[in-house]
Amino acid sequence: MKINRVFDYEIDNVLRKEIQELLFECFETNYPKEREYFKQLPHFRYLVFDEDNANKLVAQVGLDYRVMNLNGKPVKVLGIIDLCVIKGYRSRGLGSMLLSEIDKSCQNKSIDFLLLFADDKNLYLKNGYRSVENKCKWLKIDNEKQSTLGIGFEVINELMIKETGNKKWEYGDIDLLGYLY
Repeated sequence: MKINRVFDYEIDNVLRKEIQELLFECFETNYPKEREYFKQLPHFRYLVFDEDNANKLVAQVGLDYRVMNLNGKPVKVLGIIDLCVIKGYRSRGLGSMLLSEIDKSCQNKSIDFLLLFADDKNLYLKNGYRSVENKCKWLKIDNEKQSTLGIGFEVINELMIKETGNKKWEYGDIDLLGYLY
């Protein structure tokens, strides 16, 4: 297996189509078939290719770097978006491999926390993430129309974080200062 880091603005049409197909297969009817993102493009991705199978794209994760507001204080966050592995390659450790690659890339960087939203938390719990219960504020986006709906404000049970810097996570309010991954 080979992992490539790719900035989204550098992705050509052939690879874009492969990413679209991977995301649609993994997330099925919940994912727009014509796009390689759900609500917003990530800044960059890690892509996993099977070199023994004609460099087939088998897994991916998007990453979004931004400042958020945690209880009135700025924190630098790398958001994890749409980590997925196609069905024939699951249970081979590829998800953990991607998370490990992200961890390595955060070392000695200006990143306080990794943050994600997960329905199934098992993979992330095994890789050092923890569930937190903060009241979240975010920009609501209509996925189909690609338009702003307003501001959301509620506790989201799927929120998970991992500390990567010297700051400790605090309970309270987190303003994502943007869309919900």
